[in-house]
Amino acid sequence: MTKDTVVIVGAGHAGFQVAVSLRQSGYAGPVRLINDEALPPYQRPPLSKAYLKGGGGADSLLFRPAKFYADQAIELVDGHAVAIDRGRHVVRLGSGAELPYGHLVLALGARNRLLDVPNANLDGVMYLRNFAESERLRTHIKAGQRLVVIGAGFIGLEFAATARAKGLEVDVLELAPRVMARAVTPPISAYFERKHAEAGIRIHFGVRATAIEGADGKVTGVALSDGRRLPADLVVVGVGVLPNVELAAEAGLPVASGVIVDAHLLTADPDISAIGDCALFDSPRFGEALRLESVQNATDQARCVAARLTGKPEIYDGQPWFWSDQGDDKLQMAGLTAGFDHAVLRGDPAQGAFSVFCFKDGRMIGVESVNRAGDHVFGRRMLAAGRSITPEQAADMSFDLKKAMA
Repeated sequence: MTKDTVVIVGAGHAGFQVAVSLRQSGYAGPVRLINDEALPPYQRPPLSKAYLKGGGGADSLLFRPAKFYADQAIELVDGHAVAIDRGRHVVRLGSGAELPYGHLVLALGARNRLLDVPNANLDGVMYLRNFAESERLRTHIKAGQRLVVIGAGFIGLEFAATARAKGLEVDVLELAPRVMARAVTPPISAYFERKHAEAGIRIHFGVRATAIEGADGKVTGVALSDGRRLPADLVVVGVGVLPNVELAAEAGLPVASGVIVDAHLLTADPDISAIGDCALFDSPRFGEALRLESVQNATDQARCVAARLTGKPEIYDGQPWFWSDQGDDKLQMAGLTAGFDHAVLRGDPAQGAFSVFCFKDGRMIGVESVNRAGDHVFGRRMLAAGRSITPEQAADMSFDLKKAMA
């Protein structure tokens, strides 16, 4: 093996950031970044929003132009990793080529959970996670089409809002009783349900798709569990993702709902790290194992690994934050609000700008903000510092959050 060679499997946010951070930290050894997509490393968030709206070409998504990788001596390797030989310290590609490594970083990401109903493979049933899927949707959606979105999570609602703005007739199916139910508090759900309804999007709760209907191989409708049928020219599925753990598992690394890593993001093999959407990590901040799907988590974990590989080891203790742009509204979240026992509204949903401050045992654990960026910044900084305000202070609009941060 080449002891100083770092090989990174996966060129999404996490993989790209490891390569960049290694160079920024002065790492002089070879860095090879395996990319299994046709496009050079690119940003994912615009795929369901700006890019779908027709904002710019594929180049607008790229993290950096091709010259950057040459200048930084980061070798982009086109291919798909199919096996890891831990004994020989090599990664084998689908082409049969082998890449030796001193340290291997698994930034494997996640893939769409597929819809498991009859005829789910008909022409017109689509997903949205990578560039190819976004490009396909961008060329297919046309004003006047009938769209059914299955799943009222972030991606489903982002796409629904974009499609509605482009003139499509939009129905959204959600088995839960409210939108984004697993991710946000009821006031946030209620606000976005109202805003999407005002835009003309029809959301159907407590129902699921039981079959995709079609003719001549193309989608014509969706059969629902309550016996109804929705006509459709296009069906977009957003029912969650599955972490890509197979490569690690086949190499004998422990996996569960992700590739298992310790607080330093190391797997059971000291020469292999795992980061980003695929990593199940021990969180000292939350006292449990977590797998997070966010740009923040991916990039922060990448920096943590790069620091360790350049002689500055640290425990990963990132404070999670997320965002979602839906129509004209920006939702921003700081912390993890699962398990809250008290929620306080700050601002007025009727005015289109408010936050929900979440507390557990009297201590702030998360802040969800709609069009109130200042509240979001406050939440991120306070939570990162391990500080809190009281529920009474959060509810008092005269309470100065800026002074509290100081």
